[in-house]
Amino acid sequence: MSQSIYADIGGQDAVESVVSDFYDRMFADDDLTPYFEGVDEQALFAHQVQFISAVAGGPVEYDGEDMNAAHDGMGITHEAFDRTAKNLEAALRENDVPDEHVEAILDEVEALRDPIVEEEVEAPAGAV
Repeated sequence: MSQSIYADIGGQDAVESVVSDFYDRMFADDDLTPYFEGVDEQALFAHQVQFISAVAGGPVEYDGEDMNAAHDGMGITHEAFDRTAKNLEAALRENDVPDEHVEAILDEVEALRDPIVEEEVEAPAGAV
């Protein structure tokens, strides 16, 4: 992706707004909150801002764990992944990210399905 996506959506401030809205949606979703038990929300927010910035072609390099290592053992299902993607899409649209950029970002996220979803592991109690 070109850096223009990051610039087009408004740079750092816009990414932080999207991520804030995204986590408001995630933490309000009773089916997804079990995945976040015991998680440092500030660190999670910072990593997500870094990740979305990098995916959008911003001048930020994602230095978190690879997706497989970061989500290993969490029991993330396809349904939970889909709900997460829908929450991200809603946050992007709510923050006036243009359709073509929403689709490009969601395509990048979809490409991460295989390393994140664990079909053989049980989801946390109460999760989808």
